[in-house]
Amino acid sequence: MTHDDLTNSLTADSPHPVDVVARQVKEISTLPQVALKVIEVARDPDAGAADLKAVVEGDPALSARVLRIVNSASCGVRSTVTNLHQAISYLGFSQVRNLAMTASVSEIFKKDEQVGSYCRSALWRHLVSVGICARMVASRCRIPDFEDAFLAGLLHDIGINLEDQRVHARFSDMIGSLGEGLSLSASEREWLGFDHCLLGERIAEAWGFPPTVRDAIRFHHSSQLCEGEDADIVCCVEIANVICTLKGITSVGRCLVGPPLDASQALGLQKEDFVILATDLDHEIELNENLFEL
Repeated sequence: MTHDDLTNSLTADSPHPVDVVARQVKEISTLPQVALKVIEVARDPDAGAADLKAVVEGDPALSARVLRIVNSASCGVRSTVTNLHQAISYLGFSQVRNLAMTASVSEIFKKDEQVGSYCRSALWRHLVSVGICARMVASRCRIPDFEDAFLAGLLHDIGINLEDQRVHARFSDMIGSLGEGLSLSASEREWLGFDHCLLGERIAEAWGFPPTVRDAIRFHHSSQLCEGEDADIVCCVEIANVICTLKGITSVGRCLVGPPLDASQALGLQKEDFVILATDLDHEIELNENLFEL
């Protein structure tokens, strides 16, 4: 089915247009298989470093990139890491998982495309930046699994890329209509019948993303609706999304977010915390420039 066929399917006669797109994405997987394997290993409670190493080693380009990132300034290794076993031993399972996911997911952004204020490469910069910032927020709030905040932030807006690829014509019209009045989600619902949060969550579940990531995708604009043990991570992603957007690192080239009042209250963050996070983010992004490579 072509983009035009999908677009024609999204009419007023279609009660659940998100199902049309979600079905097509599931049939034609947009995410590289190695990324799906990394996710599968990461969510298996019985999997260990050797299992992750085996997956990453199966992709020479991915292995090389992970090692390049491990040896960059952001990781602060004292001597050169020459193999994945050393990398996992030094950095730990979660951080190498995140590096592997970052390298794998970047593949779907390599074909850059611009539509009005939006372009895929800028969305990628937004995703990585939110991942970095969410990890900073989680660390500042002493949330133990702060590496999970990075992965949740990295993938929170994956639904925008899927809209761009699968319903490109309507997505382009929607981007062209963006103004100051409506949020991105409201504009998406008006033009597409669903938003990137709903579509992203549907596909994240089909691809086997961890529950924390699925919740961040679904609720990163409304963390107060997220219940359960993942709520703190979702709050971190919502706050990071706002900080990055206000600093001009946006998902669609426009500032369409409001203050994250509920998330801030839930985590106990004050105005001075936001100032520190926003200031420190520049240095963290500079340290992690290798993560942005496409």
